[in-house]
Amino acid sequence: MQNTEEIWRHVDARAAEFTALADRVWEMPELNFQETGSAAEHTAMLREQGFRISENIAGIPTAIIGEWGDDGPVIAILGEFDALPGLSQQAGVATLSPRPGEAAGHACGHNLLGAAAMLAATAVKDYLTANGLKGRVRYYGCPAEEGGAGKLFMVRDGAFKDVDIALSWHPAPFCAVNNANSLAMVTIDFTFHGRASHAAAAPHLGRSALDAVELMNVAVNYLREHMPSDARIHYALLDGGGVAPNVVQARAKTRYIVRARELADLHPLAARVRKIAEGAALMTETRMQAQPVSGMSNLLANTPLEQAMHGNLLRLGVPQWDDADRAFAREIQASLRPGDVEAAYRRFGMKPNLDDPLCTDIVPLHYDSNEGVGSTDVGDVSWVVPTAQIRGATYAIGTPGHSWQLTAQGKSGIAHKGMIHAAKIMAATAIDTLRNPGLIAQAKADHAARIASQPYVCPIPDDVPPPLAMALG
Repeated sequence: MQNTEEIWRHVDARAAEFTALADRVWEMPELNFQETGSAAEHTAMLREQGFRISENIAGIPTAIIGEWGDDGPVIAILGEFDALPGLSQQAGVATLSPRPGEAAGHACGHNLLGAAAMLAATAVKDYLTANGLKGRVRYYGCPAEEGGAGKLFMVRDGAFKDVDIALSWHPAPFCAVNNANSLAMVTIDFTFHGRASHAAAAPHLGRSALDAVELMNVAVNYLREHMPSDARIHYALLDGGGVAPNVVQARAKTRYIVRARELADLHPLAARVRKIAEGAALMTETRMQAQPVSGMSNLLANTPLEQAMHGNLLRLGVPQWDDADRAFAREIQASLRPGDVEAAYRRFGMKPNLDDPLCTDIVPLHYDSNEGVGSTDVGDVSWVVPTAQIRGATYAIGTPGHSWQLTAQGKSGIAHKGMIHAAKIMAATAIDTLRNPGLIAQAKADHAARIASQPYVCPIPDDVPPPLAMALG
């Protein structure tokens, strides 16, 4: 307990610096792989705190690593700082109020995510220095989690090959150790090449790439009946072939995301979608190109790490909210759709408490949830390193992810208290592993048992580079 309280004091001593960092990143929302300003802010802070810095990780200009220490176990603490398109919103305003001239917004709390992760890493550094202990702590600045899968490319490049333990967190309405419950996914662009012709005078001479896209979409809809019930397939039309209906479209492009519960299920499902694209090309006498863009693996659990993290969460309790926090949270809840609050409780397996708009209880370890899940590139890290994550309460219960309401709360007292709270849990868990080599051994044994029958297979081919222009379309 003494060690835990000491590391929490180190977090508190640095908290003001890092909440200011989170606010600066909120002010400059940047999309996948374009986070130049945010990465610069993080790099400057790492340098100021005395970390050794590596940049351009895996050929990604906005991927950075800051390391402190020369010997001992390597503890990685993962941060993110990318924003989302179309979700600009003024801070502290509970009505839809986009910021003038700005389209993007931090609607998933990644401005907090990166800052709190670095706060935890800095506190661990300070603790090791004060106690003369061996250990290496690394902050990983990971770009493009929102579909770009920056961590996958960092994993593939070997950035985690000597890491012993990885820790992370994510903003949420509740305090919980994250269930290892996410979908593996791959993003593939399908481009069809046909032949243009006059749609009225000589339609028989044309070969429509747009027809191929539409036939592919129809066939994928038929596939939905014959795939696992927890799999998901989505698409977006990137290029419809132009705006002239009197010209047979010579080129059309569609982007598909294929998701499955396990990596082992993802690869055959993606192969079936590719066959459908080939069939659409055959039917329309067009030529099809399939280009993988990015991918993510499903999360692997690690019971020893999760138990250690949950123990720290129980010792710390929930953040201490004040009347101003609750008043703003109630304003946000008033803007939500019917059922949003109850859905948030269901997702975390909790009984609804409609009397308080903010988290008041710790979610049980390995909570039972029947709600749908998404994907995260933390999954790829979890396949190569024992990994655990905390969910930190940083916004009003019921706030939808990827919403303007979440952007509005990104600089609030709720957000600041929640990110400091999450930093304390990560830092304390890191110290647990460094103080107790047996915990590292147990975590590694658990990890080895989970991958023994199914080793990691990267969701995308080795020759696919990071999609650095992904945010530009």
